[in-house]
Amino acid sequence: MAPRDSSPRSPHRRRESSGTRHYKRSSHHERRSSRRPPTTSSSEDSRPDRNSRPRPLSAEALARLNERNARGITDRSQGRRRQTGSREHDYDEDRRRRREERRRRHLEEKWRREEEERRRMGEEEESRDDRRHSDYDDLPRRPRRAAYRHHRNYSDDGYESPPRTPRTPQRGRKDNKRVVSGAALEEGQGWRLGGFLGRLRGGGGSSVPSVDRGKERDESDYDPPAPVRKKKKKWIFLGIAVVLLVIIIVVAVVVSRNNASNDDDDDSKLDEEKKDTIPMQWRGTYLDPFSWKSTDDFNVTFTDEMVGGLPVMGLFTEWDDSARANDQVPPLDEEWGSYEEKPARGVNVGGWLSLEPFITPSLFDYDRRHGIIDEYTLCRHLGPRTTAEVLEKHYASFVTESTFREIRDAGLDHVRIPFSYWAVEVFEGDPYLFRTSWRYLLRAIEWCRKYGLRVKLDPHGIPGSQNGWNHSGRQGAISWLNGTEGAENRRRSIEFHDRLSKFFAQDRYRNVIAFYGAANEPRMTELTSSDVIAWTEEVYQLVRDNGVRAPVVFGDGFMGLHNWQGRMTGHDDLVLDVHQYVIFNRDQIALSHKEKVEFACSEWTEQAQQSMDRSTGYGPTMFAEWSQADSDCALHLTNVGRGNRWTGTFDTGQEATSVLEPRCPTLDERCDCTPANADIGDMSDGYKQFLRMFAEAQMHSFEKGWGWWYWTWDTESAPLWSYKKALAAGIMPTKPWDRDFDCDRNVPSFDNLPEFDKR
Repeated sequence: MAPRDSSPRSPHRRRESSGTRHYKRSSHHERRSSRRPPTTSSSEDSRPDRNSRPRPLSAEALARLNERNARGITDRSQGRRRQTGSREHDYDEDRRRRREERRRRHLEEKWRREEEERRRMGEEEESRDDRRHSDYDDLPRRPRRAAYRHHRNYSDDGYESPPRTPRTPQRGRKDNKRVVSGAALEEGQGWRLGGFLGRLRGGGGSSVPSVDRGKERDESDYDPPAPVRKKKKKWIFLGIAVVLLVIIIVVAVVVSRNNASNDDDDDSKLDEEKKDTIPMQWRGTYLDPFSWKSTDDFNVTFTDEMVGGLPVMGLFTEWDDSARANDQVPPLDEEWGSYEEKPARGVNVGGWLSLEPFITPSLFDYDRRHGIIDEYTLCRHLGPRTTAEVLEKHYASFVTESTFREIRDAGLDHVRIPFSYWAVEVFEGDPYLFRTSWRYLLRAIEWCRKYGLRVKLDPHGIPGSQNGWNHSGRQGAISWLNGTEGAENRRRSIEFHDRLSKFFAQDRYRNVIAFYGAANEPRMTELTSSDVIAWTEEVYQLVRDNGVRAPVVFGDGFMGLHNWQGRMTGHDDLVLDVHQYVIFNRDQIALSHKEKVEFACSEWTEQAQQSMDRSTGYGPTMFAEWSQADSDCALHLTNVGRGNRWTGTFDTGQEATSVLEPRCPTLDERCDCTPANADIGDMSDGYKQFLRMFAEAQMHSFEKGWGWWYWTWDTESAPLWSYKKALAAGIMPTKPWDRDFDCDRNVPSFDNLPEFDKR
């Protein structure tokens, strides 16, 4: 802090503060003026002062004061001020100066004044340029002028003016008129932006604003244009044009790519701005995209619109049915034709929306004492919050868009999608995850559409469980059409199909939904067959009344195909579904490798032909599940903790259904599951030959009907149940129509394979 000055040059003394603070808060003091000597006014009587009369100045002090006034610099270090007249005049002057100070601090006013000045100077410079170019030869060449050193200017009014540095124009061009945004000025970056933009456009933007308002420029300030500047200008504009062209090309490519997919729609982008569009009652629910594990290829624009009581949230409003799975089949927007003449070749995506322990054993890796054996007990154990996290993570990762692209590339043309009733509704006491799987079902159908794949809807779990097996959701008793809750669950299952069929009757599904399933594997060996048939006929009529035109599929119920002859007749669009395996029968599992291939060629081919003939069977018949497995050794295949038939450890707790003696071909203690569960890469060439031949024999047989669907596309650890793993290992034909074996050829004896599969 500077010491006080006790010299008689100032009539007042005051405590010093920092220059800036004093400058901002000095509106109630008099300001220094270099134009008037200090005077007094009659108003001083009302404002008494210790030194009302000025003291005479010494010659030396007067000289110093005149020198400072000539330079226009206020001596703040000594805190001196001069009076400018009467106190009334000082009061008015202070008010004016305060207004000027506020206006000066206001950035927008500052920008406006500077911009007007730039335009004026630009017009003057343009006029001078015209004169300069007209008599170019008469103008002397002179070197560039050096920019003045940055310094502070004080106006006559006593406040600081903005710093100004004269600009140095470039030869042969006008000064750039830099337009700086108000936001940049607020951040104190106007001069930086101005300089940068000036250079970008070929100007010589300086480091500070360079308009000298107080000096008129003449023609001698400018050099005549030089040819080198013209060349530089030309190259700069050429460079800018190239950059713009590259940007335009990149933008065009990006836009073109985006237009080719749903990703171009802003509705597919999840951002915070859309969160406010979700009503409070739906936040955190199955309709809130901010709670979804995955939003890829979902329409995240909120809607609570329902069709048949089921949400359309996640769907886009447009679709394209022009895709074709391969050149062997028609595109989606053309009729398939006769499935008897052109059978389906498809695959299941099992273990995804309806859990099955042997497909994803990692989800059931718990201590056996917890009793987690199916989706019901898993959800009960995890609780609602963890169930939502675990299952949606599974939904989002186990099957993705690449799954359907790979299915198409494998030469397949149909996909069967198992799902369960909790995708639509849950009831009191249900621990299942409500409606989350519904969203993934809809997206899977759209991916099938994208790759030209036709869809078979497969309700795998019906209210009450239609078979009591773990893949129905709950293992144990059958409470559908059976027991004290049988009638209620019958009603619920009818309502389930009422809502489901209303939704899939929409035009958007007319070409992609090829088959509509009623119930997967109803266990008619323990249910009353007439009840199941009556229910099936009611569902069929309901689906038709609601507008679905796809053929309706019902399960054979394990009654034997010949027992369906003459039942539910008169429907050409009602199809019988048969699942063929050799490993769940205690006699067929014991067949040798050669016998298993022959069984597929003879027995299953004959069954397909008889079932397709209405005089010996039902009529339209498809085979929606089969595999290459020749044993039941896969982990959890026969339920969690139940053992297997192959080694004689299958214990159901009931003598009629348990298999407690080895059923591999040797029927003795040599039966071992280790070779059967090995990685495909570790299997012998002879065993791989059998596996491929067994698969091709089944394809041959099932194409005598309406076609086939392999169970399943992929598994975590069961290679003989995964079409994807078999295809990669070469034990599945590259294309299903390009097979090495059919049942017209002789089957080898596979002498190189011990029948107990010790490979």
